[in-house]
Amino acid sequence: MTTSGTTATETDLRGHLALALDLDDLVPALRLARELQPWFGVAKVGLELFSAAGPEAVTTLVDLGYEVFLDLKLHDIPTTVERAARVAGALGARYLTIHTMGGPVMLRAGVEGFAAGAAAVGLPAPTALAVTVLTSDNDAPEHILPRRVALAIEAGAGGVICAGTDVSLVRQLAPRLTVVVPGTRPPGAAHHDQARVTTPEEALAAGADVLVIGRAVTAAADPAKAAEALTASLS
Repeated sequence: MTTSGTTATETDLRGHLALALDLDDLVPALRLARELQPWFGVAKVGLELFSAAGPEAVTTLVDLGYEVFLDLKLHDIPTTVERAARVAGALGARYLTIHTMGGPVMLRAGVEGFAAGAAAVGLPAPTALAVTVLTSDNDAPEHILPRRVALAIEAGAGGVICAGTDVSLVRQLAPRLTVVVPGTRPPGAAHHDQARVTTPEEALAAGADVLVIGRAVTAAADPAKAAEALTASLS
């Protein structure tokens, strides 16, 4: 999609930018999604919006043409995770987060359930993202990240979600995995509750595949202008 004010290069970035719709009401979330679609090809549905609107949040965004990143950080017994992930796949989610803290059996159950759900309705294979270390966690021991990346590989996950500060190491450990980075902030923007923050430029340069962008755009006085400026800075 190319619109007035965006260049072809900026448009190519859409698939690498995920809009974090961290709202408790589907109506304003969809309003933002429609307004910012020229700059974002992925929409993130997290616990807040999913708790408010349920599966409709996913299916409506899929119908709008977004790839949906369902960020639920599943962590339960393997059977429960497998069944929940299967539902997510059938809904059309492109990405789903599953926490590595649950161990390899649980993680593999989620990976397989997610793929099976998508296959059952004739959708392409989705990407299960193993959660490594939260961007708000500034106290994790150094050995945790390599261990959790190894778990992701062992369980057959297609990607990981990690802080921008961890991307270089993740790329060394798992060069073929999709790397999704939340918590990036343009220079000078407030960090809010994120402890380990990089700029979008730094995260992409380190090897990130998808950047999750939230309040830096969604809480701006003019979200469209903020999104355009962000995209221009990455072109």
